[in-house]
Amino acid sequence: MAVFAILDSARDERIYGAVDGTRLLKDCLYSGDLPWQMQMVAPYLVQLQREDRFTQFVIETGWGASWGTFLRTEIGIKQLRRHLRQFLRVRDQAGRRLIFRYYDPRVLRVYLPTCLPAELDSFFGPITAFLMEAEDAGEILEFRNKDNRLVTAQTGLTAPAAG
Repeated sequence: MAVFAILDSARDERIYGAVDGTRLLKDCLYSGDLPWQMQMVAPYLVQLQREDRFTQFVIETGWGASWGTFLRTEIGIKQLRRHLRQFLRVRDQAGRRLIFRYYDPRVLRVYLPTCLPAELDSFFGPITAFLMEAEDAGEILEFRNKDNRLVTAQTGLTAPAAG
């Protein structure tokens, strides 16, 4: 089971540099030849590794600052990117196209509980679980789709033992 982060470079100027500098598998969720200004604020999908410096940086610096959302899946980065890209644009009631920043934990933790069963099935697709900071950053919020029903778990964070 792979763990990925979708990081929103618009949240903090350090995110783009960290993503750009990591050797972990990564890809921008936007496509095409983006101007550098857009590259610096785009969302990025990164496959995390437990002991990697980048992973530690994201957790230690970005947790509690709404840098992004984590997820578990058994598919590779290219397939996952293709799945996630289909949710980047939505239409409002007037028919205008908008960017849906679902990768922001403040958005996703409000959006998922409103989904109908078919919407959950579509949104989760190959994703086993979404994990993010709860409103209280001392808590981890986990969402799963079980038989087109949203299952939510909230767990307190524990500090690592002093060594």
